[in-house]
Amino acid sequence: MTLNRPARTAQSETIIALIDVVFFLLVFFMLIGRMDATAPFEVTPPIATSGRDMPAGGATLAVARDGALALDNTPVQRSELEREITAALDRDSNLRLRVNAHRDAELRHVLPLVGLAESLGVRDVVLVVTPETSQANP
Repeated sequence: MTLNRPARTAQSETIIALIDVVFFLLVFFMLIGRMDATAPFEVTPPIATSGRDMPAGGATLAVARDGALALDNTPVQRSELEREITAALDRDSNLRLRVNAHRDAELRHVLPLVGLAESLGVRDVVLVVTPETSQANP
């Protein structure tokens, strides 16, 4: 009695491992990528001695040392700022505005912006600061 073996078919290559690698790379780059808007100029926030972590989301208003402004990485003139904030409020009525001012910026550049945002209806204004480092940890 002879047994007939079925003909061998070529193994199909699996792409499951490749999908896993691509998914891993996607997650990796999403985690290390910068998700918030940066200013088109250097902004070094002041050092805080107290406070809590900054909430996520919202728009970022950057204030340079000389008073130059940028809203979500786009330079904006002070005269256009009211229109830009109003447009952002139209898109999101619960807008959170993060004010990221350079530590050497004068308060006369920063405080009127907070007042303007509140008068336009922004309910949540957050001042961005750098956490104070402990003396024990250099």
